[in-house]
Amino acid sequence: MLRIITQQADVRAELQRICDRTHDEQVLHKEATVREVLQAVKRQGDKAVLHYTAEFDKQTLKPEELRVTGSELDAAYQQVSKELMEAIRLASRQIEAFHRQRVPKSWVHFGDDEVVLGKRYTPVDRAGLYVPGGRAAYPSTVLMNAIPAKVACVPHVVMVTPPGAGKTINPAVLVAAQEAGVQEIYRVGGAQAIAALAYGTETIPKVNVITGPGNIYVTLAKKLVYGTVGIDSLAGPSEVLIIADETANPVHVAADLLAQAEHDPMAAAILLTTDAGLAKNVQVAVERQLVDHPRRIDTEKAIAHYGLIVVVESLEAAAELSNEFAPEHLELEVKDPWAIIPHIRHAGAIFLGYSTPEAVGDYLAGPNHTLPTSGAARYASALGVETFLKHSSIIQYSQTALQKVAGAIDALATAEGLPSHADSVRRRIQQEE
Repeated sequence: MLRIITQQADVRAELQRICDRTHDEQVLHKEATVREVLQAVKRQGDKAVLHYTAEFDKQTLKPEELRVTGSELDAAYQQVSKELMEAIRLASRQIEAFHRQRVPKSWVHFGDDEVVLGKRYTPVDRAGLYVPGGRAAYPSTVLMNAIPAKVACVPHVVMVTPPGAGKTINPAVLVAAQEAGVQEIYRVGGAQAIAALAYGTETIPKVNVITGPGNIYVTLAKKLVYGTVGIDSLAGPSEVLIIADETANPVHVAADLLAQAEHDPMAAAILLTTDAGLAKNVQVAVERQLVDHPRRIDTEKAIAHYGLIVVVESLEAAAELSNEFAPEHLELEVKDPWAIIPHIRHAGAIFLGYSTPEAVGDYLAGPNHTLPTSGAARYASALGVETFLKHSSIIQYSQTALQKVAGAIDALATAEGLPSHADSVRRRIQQEE
């Protein structure tokens, strides 16, 4: 059952426990396994990828079966319903429209003495997208990762995803990839997929940046290859925190909590409310909605271990607790959500009002659903176009401008014990004189 806490002394400890739920002693053992996989793929390429796919995913593939064929991609369109096809295309348009607003612009400033300063944005050459499988198919994750890469004008976008039974990949995932502009798709998952993207194999190309969520092995692999390639973030289990007052509908709040809990047994679902009556009604509604739930076992585990209702004194107190937790998803189901916004400092995505369930953001509102988790919203942001771009500084000095700052450069270079730095300026000045 979803627990209700009213004693404020216990609240912070419980929130911290939930935030730290992925930091256990088993992680070190899993990291050792991931290191072994990474090194094997780096040395042996396709051979190691196929070995671990057979061992972990129970799918025996040949090298030529790693890449999804054109005929499979064509067939996927025949297997997707008209309604789903329309939904994928609507979501694609919405996501692309939002991300086009976020493209940073290169700029150049012409200052005094012919000094030119600027910043130039360019995309990475290759992006690798990881799309999880296993518990469910995630065409929305394909769109959220691939479309920002397309908007950033990345010339080469590849995708990896674990094969299902019979070496198949969900047709909706394949269709979403094509609609979003993915050029190559490979049926491989887990740490071996991250290794293949980071180091390259005979079949799978090496990329410059890897994005997309996955299980603990995928997350650890991304952590370990960072530096060889760029990554978006280290995504943990999903989480929602809802701030609600007495005007919220308990049935809707319960549904939103369960919508997060059904993701994974380690998903977190938290309600902070000023109304004790709402807390009890939500607790009852959660139990009722769990009856005959298709994913009841995993959802109940999440609710039992990482679900929580906290009764607080005020909405300001709720906002402060939320800031300490820094949730991936924050819902404000209150009479005046805009009044709380100034109090919110840390959240991956904020959903305002009674008619904005987190599911809207998951699928087609436009903002990205790949968000910081486990408190990372204190310093990190959603995946976006910027993830696939890097910027270069542009600097041009005239002889006049260089003469004006030569003394300062000389002083700084001398203080740092770098005489050739100072000399590189001094010689130019002396030559001009």
